[in-house]
Amino acid sequence: MIQVKVKCPKCGKSLMDEKHKIDEHPSVRVMIELKKRRGWVRLSSLYGSYNLESEFLIPEGEVVRFFCPFCESDLGGPRKCEKCGAVMIPLKFFDGGFVEICSRKGCKKHLIEFENLENELKAFYNAYPLFFKPK
Repeated sequence: MIQVKVKCPKCGKSLMDEKHKIDEHPSVRVMIELKKRRGWVRLSSLYGSYNLESEFLIPEGEVVRFFCPFCESDLGGPRKCEKCGAVMIPLKFFDGGFVEICSRKGCKKHLIEFENLENELKAFYNAYPLFFKPK
């Protein structure tokens, strides 16, 4: 697994929480809303891990809204999940491109998207060289 380092796509502030680790790596801290209740959630920064901690219980199958903890912007993107139809949440990589996660608790759909494929793929390769080493 590789660790992703993300920031808010709206204000550009880091969403990484160095002090609170999940899977032994800094977590990704965002705010969520479910049925008019707001609170924090910390997600694993390991791509492919679904571990999280939240201020309140999120029932399996519920769709939550995600917000930046700094600018309070709604982080919901235009794309719908191909698996369940919920809104996808794009989080911006520090070096460009996005990781998108599904807003439905329990849905495993996520993806990585590059805006400028050549430049961002090089940056991704340089940031995660162990992931790309030949076996």
